[in-house]
Amino acid sequence: MRDDELEQAFELGRTCALAAECGRDLRRCAQMYTGLFPVAAFGADLVNGLTLSNAFSAPWAGAARLKVVNRAALWVMAVDRLVDHTATTREQVNRLTRECLSVAEGAVPRSAVTRFLADLRDELATVKEFDDLRWIWRDQLAKMLLGMTTAWVWRETHALPTLARYVDNADSRGSCFVDLSHWIYTADDWAKAHLEQLWGVSRQVQRYLHLLGDMATYRRDLSWGDLNVLALGVDRAEVAAAMAELEREAEDLIGPVAEHSPRTAAYLRRQIGFSAGFADISG
Repeated sequence: MRDDELEQAFELGRTCALAAECGRDLRRCAQMYTGLFPVAAFGADLVNGLTLSNAFSAPWAGAARLKVVNRAALWVMAVDRLVDHTATTREQVNRLTRECLSVAEGAVPRSAVTRFLADLRDELATVKEFDDLRWIWRDQLAKMLLGMTTAWVWRETHALPTLARYVDNADSRGSCFVDLSHWIYTADDWAKAHLEQLWGVSRQVQRYLHLLGDMATYRRDLSWGDLNVLALGVDRAEVAAAMAELEREAEDLIGPVAEHSPRTAAYLRRQIGFSAGFADISG
């Protein structure tokens, strides 16, 4: 076997081992919040996919440095389930939003989902820059919850938003909130000092991932009654064309980041590449 093949195989093996270590942490974490992660909805495949995605997006990091990004992503999934499959009224969705935003600002949690958020908040607070960056984290949390609420209303009222409006609601996916949590916790000095710029880049990547996720889960979403872009009167070719444009626009934004923070740029590119490859096989 050639040296480059050995090195590539080593890196793949190391990254998979990193994902497995992160998966053990998430399974322990899920057990801490009673009732928030029912096995039927949060099986091994979901946790494995999540930790593989984050490990391959930042393979240079150890499990301790990936703790927040993994836990933030798991928390977003829990909130998404509560909105999509537990809430039956708009007031329930609004109450969840109020409670989460209150805890993000420092309030005492009163439920499993807000207790998890409070623990995430407190872990971020161990980073000295969090005091100055909390506002951007809280603002993206608000955008995510508003996006989820909008999607809930569309589904309940059988609305058919345009493709452009659907893409504009990509904050409902939550990946930008996860990215900001990760960068506040682990990013280099340049990235933390330019988090507002990275916020815009992350939201562009999120738009691409929003459509990619729908393309990969169309049959499941249809069977569960979830909102999906392919149920809005647009075909796969139109969505694929939109995704290609979103990817080009994302790369235009990522390129300048690479000049100052190569690993931040690599993280964003790897998110796109890994997610596309994973969806191609698992979808």
